[in-house]
Amino acid sequence: MLRPLDTATRERKSLTGLWDFRLDGTGAGHDARWFAAPLETTTTMPVPASYNDVLPDAEVRNHVGDAWYQTMVRVPRGWDGQRVVLRFDSATHRAVVWVGETEVVRHEGGYTPFEVDVTALVTAGEEVRVTAAVNNELTFQSIPPGIVKDTPQGRRQQYFHDFFNYAGIHRSVWLYTTPTNHVSDVTVATDVDHRGAGGTGAGTVRYSVETAGDEGATDTDVQVTLRDAAGATVATGAGAEGALTVTDPHLWAPGDGYLYELDVELVGADGQVVDSYLQTVGIRTVEVRGAEFLINDEPFYFTGFGKHEDSAIRGKAHDDVLLVHDFALLDWIGANSFRTSHYPYADEVYDYADRQGIVVIDEVAAVGQNMGVMSGLLGADPVETFTPDTVNDESREVHAAAIAELIARDKNHPSVVLWSIANEPESNTEASRKYFEPLFALAKQLDTTRPVGFVNVMLSPFGTCQLADLTDVIMLNRYYGWYVDTGDLRTAETHWLAELQGWATLDKPIVITEYGADTYPGLHSMTAEPWSEEFQSAYLDMNHRVFDQVPQVVGEQVWNFADFQTSVGVFRVDGNKKGAFTRDRRPKAAAHRLRERWTVIRGQGVTKA
Repeated sequence: MLRPLDTATRERKSLTGLWDFRLDGTGAGHDARWFAAPLETTTTMPVPASYNDVLPDAEVRNHVGDAWYQTMVRVPRGWDGQRVVLRFDSATHRAVVWVGETEVVRHEGGYTPFEVDVTALVTAGEEVRVTAAVNNELTFQSIPPGIVKDTPQGRRQQYFHDFFNYAGIHRSVWLYTTPTNHVSDVTVATDVDHRGAGGTGAGTVRYSVETAGDEGATDTDVQVTLRDAAGATVATGAGAEGALTVTDPHLWAPGDGYLYELDVELVGADGQVVDSYLQTVGIRTVEVRGAEFLINDEPFYFTGFGKHEDSAIRGKAHDDVLLVHDFALLDWIGANSFRTSHYPYADEVYDYADRQGIVVIDEVAAVGQNMGVMSGLLGADPVETFTPDTVNDESREVHAAAIAELIARDKNHPSVVLWSIANEPESNTEASRKYFEPLFALAKQLDTTRPVGFVNVMLSPFGTCQLADLTDVIMLNRYYGWYVDTGDLRTAETHWLAELQGWATLDKPIVITEYGADTYPGLHSMTAEPWSEEFQSAYLDMNHRVFDQVPQVVGEQVWNFADFQTSVGVFRVDGNKKGAFTRDRRPKAAAHRLRERWTVIRGQGVTKA
């Protein structure tokens, strides 16, 4: 799915702003046709934003069910004769949308975009009403899963992920145009003829262009032009598919976000450009070779974090200010990567990662598919994970759709080097193998250019995981010294090294995707007690000693970049405090400790300190 762009043939209009808003916990609005007229008894809600924390109202914060949004849009008068599309970059966790009184689209999944052609329902120069019912309920058949319970105090959502279940329209909404005959999709993949150390031969950009439009309209051709960052043409091609050769290309690389631009044009029989689309291209290669993770045929060592889209008041809403600030902090601390834990992030994040040369592990919103973790850590009722009544075949269909949408959206980003199809699922049972095997096959079928993995949890230690042979990269979340051997770092170090040496025998790259300790900022201890800043630093030091003894470890991503909000309970104190930075991005002592280590690693290439 192509992002809306302003080009010579396309225009877009942002619907960001203040919308009318009304909660509907019983779902009555559908039968009452709230979409058919201006919403009544409304308040104002910014878009994009999570609605939960905007108003000082517990009913809003803890709402379960539909939340209705409505706005009036004036279609630009210059859009007459153009194809008009309505697009939501995301709505969490599902949405139904109407234009006027007509339902135009339904979408399941809270973190990927959806759109619909509304040309027949709008008139250039006139206003039209757009209404969306956004639903935040989670079930065993949603990604992520959860359970809605009816209680004497009302409906309550129990969810199986350890971050707050923020909901709403979290990203931009657009009205945009294309010509009737238009480019509908572009796929690029790159390769490089590596000539050994210090040299790069030709680069190859393979492209595939899909078009759509009037039935029977075949008198158009595809022409492509590849330009470098200075705007100079480096290659041209014709036809819907092809390969372009770039001599001595400037490679996209970690820390060097060099991008070419592919100008895709749909040209009519008269030589006139019917439609044009601009696709950025980073020429680079990604490969897993034995226990090495290679970018541009060079070993790569991940340093960075698991992150969250999370900030005060905004919740999960995308914010360009935080985007730029967070990336500046990644640079300051010496990080070269992050994982989009535990869901796809906003499009703007990947675009910026491309330009900043930051490496991304891109993750599907499949978190919480492990009832063992939920009962042990979050106090959920003990039930089996994979059964006909819990996570089942229908769940897998939803999961498969989420994988397909993720890859379709993010396939062209050079920053994305690894797909993660789940975080901490149950993986030590035959039922988990049956559930996940076709999902791994699907991901590898949809994209043959990137490795595929999942994130393993402590309840599936080495020797018990039944998915390890399916994954290209071993990704481990481990909390020795925190959840296990709490506070006893000497014992934790012994146990952690022993398990990690077991995983090393599989001869696959190992990325430690989570390790961390909750730390209350400003809490200090002479003897490095848990929750103190001194303990967090000592805990990280212990982990790094372990990593440095295992050559198969090719990356370390601390949990978490910043403190973030979770569900309310005695298990968390105003959220998860494992951040190297506070929620408002102030560094804890551990941030300085990480900076000392990671800037050395960055300066030495992939050599660990």
